[in-house]
Amino acid sequence: MARALSLLRPRPLLTLVGRRTPAPAPRGMSLDSRARLVFAAALEAVQPDAVVRQSVERRQDAVTVDGHTFTLRHNLHLVGFGKAVLGMAAEVERILGDHLVRGVVSVPAGIQQTLRQNGKEHLLLRENSRIRVMEGAKNNLPDADAQRAADAIKQVASELTEEDLLLVLISGGGSALLPAPAPPVSLQEKVEVTRRLAAAGATIQELNTVRRALSTLKGGGLAHCAHPAQVVALILSDVIGDPPDLIASGPTVKSEVWAEEVLSLLRHYQLLDSLPPSVNRVLARPGPRRWEENPDGAPPTAAAAPLNVVIGSNGVALRQAGRRARELGFRPVVLSPGVCGDVRSVARLYGLLARFAAPRDPPPPELAAALLALGPEVGVASWDLCRTMQALDQARAEGWGATCLLAGGEPTVELTGTGRGGRNQELAMRVALELRGLEPPPPKGPVFLSGGTDGQDGPTDAAGAVADGGLPGEAGAQGLDMERFLGDNDSYSFFSRLSGGKRLLVPGLTCTNVMDVHVLVIPTAPITAT
Repeated sequence: MARALSLLRPRPLLTLVGRRTPAPAPRGMSLDSRARLVFAAALEAVQPDAVVRQSVERRQDAVTVDGHTFTLRHNLHLVGFGKAVLGMAAEVERILGDHLVRGVVSVPAGIQQTLRQNGKEHLLLRENSRIRVMEGAKNNLPDADAQRAADAIKQVASELTEEDLLLVLISGGGSALLPAPAPPVSLQEKVEVTRRLAAAGATIQELNTVRRALSTLKGGGLAHCAHPAQVVALILSDVIGDPPDLIASGPTVKSEVWAEEVLSLLRHYQLLDSLPPSVNRVLARPGPRRWEENPDGAPPTAAAAPLNVVIGSNGVALRQAGRRARELGFRPVVLSPGVCGDVRSVARLYGLLARFAAPRDPPPPELAAALLALGPEVGVASWDLCRTMQALDQARAEGWGATCLLAGGEPTVELTGTGRGGRNQELAMRVALELRGLEPPPPKGPVFLSGGTDGQDGPTDAAGAVADGGLPGEAGAQGLDMERFLGDNDSYSFFSRLSGGKRLLVPGLTCTNVMDVHVLVIPTAPITAT
């Protein structure tokens, strides 16, 4: 196994973040504090205004996005939908506002007031803005306000000509903020069908298949409405792998939806016999739904295909986190931005990696074998695991005090109780159990942080928590039974009662969402406490 690891070469995107001599550890700063600073850097990298500023280049009367240049002649129109698009729109307005004709953005209910209350005025539009802000989707559910916003967005797109440029801003939560049911399906009927599908265990891909079939704007419908204008979509991804067709159900990604496929899916989940008549009417239309034709059925004109560019993602956040980790004296290694699966398996993954990197002789071969066997359960490829183990071996050999292992994604929690909490806090608890007994002990030993970049972990004000191998003993000393709290999915109550809540991660309003960030600080050589 060691020979196999030595022959592997890191891939460009998921590799060590540099190979310089480690910076000295900040004097007096704990591993816990440094892990929190690494998480803060990840958030900073995916702020809505920052990702736009780094992706949109203005050159006099032209704009360049992802290597494509478009002429500006007071022909720019803007629409957007999602939890982060208000800040994205504000930055577009600062960069391109003199060519902006009009725009509409659909954003969560109350977001403007929340931004003002939290001192985030830079993410708000100007008072005399040409962009109309429409709030809706209270509690992240499609509602009448969101549907009115979707209608306004459709109107903007439908009135464009081949001389126009439509800039589409998309972020997480966009699906609920762009509900446009295919007539005669009502919003309530569409919501109920997708709700029942989700309750039956349908995957996100299956849910999006049905959403596209029952929508006029999803699955490329918005780009279809905007034809023959040039469409450019800037996307802040909250989906593993960053597939544009899944983020907000892909309103700017041309696709085909076969009614037969949707009917087969509904039949599989035993919902076919209870569909509303309106849904049956839409699905009774033969053949695929195509977006290559014009709305009036005329031959398509020679318009360029929509340009879909992911400008912010979990990978972007992890790269910036790695830079900050190096500044703080760690050797940064990115494992994967696609960690998924049950939190029990994910916790086991981090426990095994911590044991593999322990500051001692080379790890036993069975540790590497166990990690490779676990990889498919947690969405991490064998190549990435081998590359990471090689990096941990190098860190030990080169004398780094600690390695900062970075990962992201969206693990899942099996709900067995009625407590309060979320996947990040529960993952932190379970990793603490895995780290128990490792050398060196806290505060020198491994530290783990798990945080949601949207700032909320379940129905709580925390984004996650920080844990180490000393947490079980600390909990026992305070009369807190970790297994009982885990059985009730009550991780927030556990961390709130543990030492006054000092282990909770509470960043406040983050204004973004690129899934979760995991930070595992592993001593890979004997280090001096700071």
